[in-house]
Amino acid sequence: MNGINLVLRAVHHGERQLAEDLKVVADRHRAEHEVHHVATDLARWSREHVQRVADTAHAHGLDLADAPDASSSGLLATLREKAADAVGSRPEPGLLLLRDLRELHLSATENSVYWEMLAQAAQATKDSTLLELASSCHPQTLRQMRWTNTMIKNLAPQILTGL
Repeated sequence: MNGINLVLRAVHHGERQLAEDLKVVADRHRAEHEVHHVATDLARWSREHVQRVADTAHAHGLDLADAPDASSSGLLATLREKAADAVGSRPEPGLLLLRDLRELHLSATENSVYWEMLAQAAQATKDSTLLELASSCHPQTLRQMRWTNTMIKNLAPQILTGL
């Protein structure tokens, strides 16, 4: 396995995890409408990235076939709904939201580094397919980072001084 395949595998895993985490946060904070709707939209971007990385990796002889999506219905969805209900009755849902936004930001940042590494490797090897993949997906990852950062900046003062 070469280094490009290692990065493809890492960004595939990272985007997949970020999609799942965004879905969990959207479900957990349903009462926060902006969080719910934007996180749901951003999760869709990461799911699209997962598919595009898998398709590109296949052309490089790497099989990143997805396991079944655990974010669909069933036991996990039920657990998420119960957790969201429980969060609504806890005294510190704001702190939980800040923690979730922090974790999303760190995950998106890690993915951003992988996208940058992939783009640099694509330029070095003159691989236009890889460069097109990184060039089209990385800006959306940067947008995910900006959203979480903005939400943290907007919410932290109110939440932290209101305790």
